[in-house]
Amino acid sequence: MDIAIIVEGKNDRSRLRRVLTGDVPIFCTYGTPGTEQLEKLRKQVGDLQPFIFTDNDSSGKRIRGILRDAFPDAEHIHTRRGYPGVEKTPEEYLIEQLEKAGLEAYIVYPPANPAPWSKDDQ
Repeated sequence: MDIAIIVEGKNDRSRLRRVLTGDVPIFCTYGTPGTEQLEKLRKQVGDLQPFIFTDNDSSGKRIRGILRDAFPDAEHIHTRRGYPGVEKTPEEYLIEQLEKAGLEAYIVYPPANPAPWSKDDQ
């Protein structure tokens, strides 16, 4: 499955880029998209399976509604209420949401934390 992810802004894209493989295109609406921006997004996404990852606030919900009409076959992912947007959401939660959407093949998992230092290490 070839996918594309649509986010609200460049900071969201930067945040997701940290947890996704480099071959996943991430496109931005740059706020509430108008007709021109929607056309541009449609061309950019092309035949890829779109995933829409937005904030769980009023503007994110509004953008999700607009994108739902433009991409009726898109999967929708959003942050949890209480997080101040995708760009400030902990990576662990982003990964969890991407896993729920079935995107494990595209996730770059952080390395496991080494065991904490102890007195026995001296």
